[in-house]
Amino acid sequence: MSVKKYNPITPGTRYRVGANFTEITTDTPEKSLLKPLSKSGGRNNQGRMTMRQIGGGHKRRYRVIDFKRNKDGVTAVVKTIEYDPNRTAFIALVEYTDGEKRYIIAPDKLQVGAEIVSGAGAPPNVGNAMLLSEIPLGSSIHAIELEPGKGAALARSAGTYATLNGREGKYAIVKLPSGEMRRILMTCKATIGTTSNPDHSLEVLGKAGRSRWIGRRPHVRGVAMNPVDHPMGGGEGRASGGHPRSRKGLPAKGYKTRNTKKSSGKLIISRRKTKNP
Repeated sequence: MSVKKYNPITPGTRYRVGANFTEITTDTPEKSLLKPLSKSGGRNNQGRMTMRQIGGGHKRRYRVIDFKRNKDGVTAVVKTIEYDPNRTAFIALVEYTDGEKRYIIAPDKLQVGAEIVSGAGAPPNVGNAMLLSEIPLGSSIHAIELEPGKGAALARSAGTYATLNGREGKYAIVKLPSGEMRRILMTCKATIGTTSNPDHSLEVLGKAGRSRWIGRRPHVRGVAMNPVDHPMGGGEGRASGGHPRSRKGLPAKGYKTRNTKKSSGKLIISRRKTKNP
């Protein structure tokens, strides 16, 4: 899918670059797979703001996505490709031969009318969910489980994919979108192909109002605040603000925040590539 650049008929459309939605086949979601979605506005159960820059936004309904793909051996037909306001990738409505309907993350190039299947013995076609032990080496995969039966956790956003590089004992070696190489149990499932909407990163909102529609409130830089409000605030004139750090005082660059005692950390072969290794 490509993006379209808008003509500058208003200041808001001068720089706007948006999706043209050529893959979308309907704008009416499946009613049985919708749930209400409430907003917190960044407040906790005491009503106090714990996350800044959150609030407002258009009202949404949640689309129930089948991340587990646990209806094994039953063929499903793709009915529609739809937009989901809750995620960057598109979603696909599939109907199984027994009449049940489910939403899945739509892989790129998946067409309406295509047949998909999940479970052991499924062919390695786009949209099929397979065990990592059966997926051919070198395949592009997405919607990857970290624990068997728990549901997809990795490579779910628009245009992302991981690569199955090898197998080692009971583990598969997977290169993630971040560049991290890690072991994942071969009894976990993954879906063949890359996620849809690969040009999402090229979109430009064009005006501040579109951020407010999404639910993002204005972000104020720490150096523009007073010393009482931020560690980088204050100073005469346009002071640099000192060492970059968060509002709570944690260093923002080069400070390792990952939990080294996490059990899954032992399965990481090589970390993601960063500017500050």
